[in-house]
Amino acid sequence: MSKNLTDADISRAATALGVPSASVRAVLDVETPRGGFQPDGQVAILFERHYFSRLTGGKYDKTHPHISGRQGGYGKYSEQHAKLQEAVSLDRNAALQSASWGKPQIMGENWGLTGASSLQDFINKMSASEGAQLDLFVNFIKNERRRFDPVTLQSSSKGMSLWEALKARNWKVFARIYNGPAFAKNQYDTKLEAAYKARS
Repeated sequence: MSKNLTDADISRAATALGVPSASVRAVLDVETPRGGFQPDGQVAILFERHYFSRLTGGKYDKTHPHISGRQGGYGKYSEQHAKLQEAVSLDRNAALQSASWGKPQIMGENWGLTGASSLQDFINKMSASEGAQLDLFVNFIKNERRRFDPVTLQSSSKGMSLWEALKARNWKVFARIYNGPAFAKNQYDTKLEAAYKARS
């Protein structure tokens, strides 16, 4: 059975979220243009050493700075699973939560927002197929509760949620929540807007 995403998967996600298929495709195009799996069949990941540092209280910053420390130092695409496995040998739970997974690149730390029953269930579903990854993405969009003001991009109880931003195609708010406070540095909002227009 193919692990590749299908048009039916995209349509199902778009219907569940109440957005055009182009919006769903735009996010996936920007997050993981290479797809949800590596050529060797392993799920696509990006290991985030600053997450691992935070989740382990900086315990390994000095002894393992390549996998625990400040944000950055991601290394090559092909090195990500080796980094993850090294981190797993130190603290499995923290390591699995410190990688972003699959085509939607959802952080393992956010597994509880994806409808998965456990961190391991999240990993299993991410490893199953791109369609399963997309189902996790839909749940994450619906369950992420942070809100940001669309003008100031500051946290605000009266601001827009991730789901509302996707519906409104407010790519700045969407990118702020989905990609973090450094979204502008990597131009995630402009990339999302361009990807949406290309898919429309």
